[in-house]
Amino acid sequence: MGQDIAASHFTERDFSRFSTRLREETRLLEAWLSEGLFDTGEPTAGFELEAWLVAPDATPAPKVEDLLARLDDPLIVPELATFNVEFNGTPRPLKGAVFSKLAQELEATLAHANAAAAGLGSRLAMIGILPTVRPEHLTLEFMTPRERYRALNEQVFALRHERPLTLLIEGRDRLELTWHDVMLEAGATSFQIHLKVGPAEAARVYNAAKIVSGPMVAISANSPYLFGRDLWDETRIPLFEQAVSVGGAVLQERVNFGFRYAQRSILETFQSNLDRYPVLLPHLMDDPPEQLPHLRLHNGTIWRWNRPLIGFEPDGRPHLRIEHRVVPAGPSVPDAIANAAFYFGMMRNLARAETPPETQLMFLHAQKGFYTCARDGLDAEIPWLDGRILPVARVLAEDLLPRARQGLLDLGVDPAEVEHWLGIIAARLSSKRTGARWQRAWVARHGPDMAGLTGAYLAHQASGQPVHAWTLTE
Repeated sequence: MGQDIAASHFTERDFSRFSTRLREETRLLEAWLSEGLFDTGEPTAGFELEAWLVAPDATPAPKVEDLLARLDDPLIVPELATFNVEFNGTPRPLKGAVFSKLAQELEATLAHANAAAAGLGSRLAMIGILPTVRPEHLTLEFMTPRERYRALNEQVFALRHERPLTLLIEGRDRLELTWHDVMLEAGATSFQIHLKVGPAEAARVYNAAKIVSGPMVAISANSPYLFGRDLWDETRIPLFEQAVSVGGAVLQERVNFGFRYAQRSILETFQSNLDRYPVLLPHLMDDPPEQLPHLRLHNGTIWRWNRPLIGFEPDGRPHLRIEHRVVPAGPSVPDAIANAAFYFGMMRNLARAETPPETQLMFLHAQKGFYTCARDGLDAEIPWLDGRILPVARVLAEDLLPRARQGLLDLGVDPAEVEHWLGIIAARLSSKRTGARWQRAWVARHGPDMAGLTGAYLAHQASGQPVHAWTLTE
């Protein structure tokens, strides 16, 4: 969850003092890792789901403040825009019937939230980009009234020397716009998957997460349309990267795939945060350095598609999580939980493979595959571990699904649970129907009616059926 701050204006002294504390906390993190002070308990699954609040005419409904007041739940929090909301799942050990429990909780949370939304004449939509969102929705008028977001906007444009952003996405159609604030970011919502890991395996899990990012975005793509243009299968990827671009060196962009694998330790990522990324929000805190407040805030302003996070156990021990950010929201609860199951199984298998996969696939090839899959979805061809260029659908079916199945069984997930959730991935793959493909097929049949598309999408989402079972008749 995004950490709020008390003010949006800062002085040079604020930046200097924050940087000093950031360096001190990074050294403290290094000491903790070398001394073995991190939690090494069982792997744990968690998630954050971002969603849209939608009006009866299928356009964004800027009523999230009222919705949050009605829900009064600390695990349901605001996002950048007043029509976006975030749901946080309860972390659970990766064993037994974990995915059915996650699904039951998410379904109950969404039902509760939708009941509250109905009282506001609206409903929730889990989708990467809402087809009806228009440029006039992504303006400062609809920014959530939180100092963190005001400061984010001010500091991004300070780093840009007040130059406007340029959004350029070339897919099936072409979209080019200039923008004067960070509200474009509010056009992209995701399903962020969290895996708590021990420090000894964190680097390998982090590397494995990068390697599967391309296949994961191909099988989960759900964002083909933006402002009525048909762009990438997962248009959310270039949208988010360009929405908060600081306009400097590529390696300093706040949303990126990274520039290499971790070599020895996950500490390298936090050291990179210190060395490469200017402080964006120099909010000074009185929390003790042992809570790493400034390190965690700074890390929260660097949105790598795979990002290490630091949290704390109830007894105060620090823990490490790897956050996988490439998956869009939706199309349904079963689809989202199946995506998570697939990811967790792959992480277990790849991170413990006798031959580390990062020694088989060059980082630049993993990076290239990621953007190719975001653009082309299941039609993509990518470099893979055997050195060949392969269709991503073949990589998914012949390599990654078997790896995920074995990985989940090795974790102690119930066999019936494994077959059910990975069966959704297999059915999506065999039918070649992702959320993006269903949206395009609906438009091909009914025409470019974005409100009609959104209505049909929400009706199917409410049915609880995974996207491979959706029809085009509505």
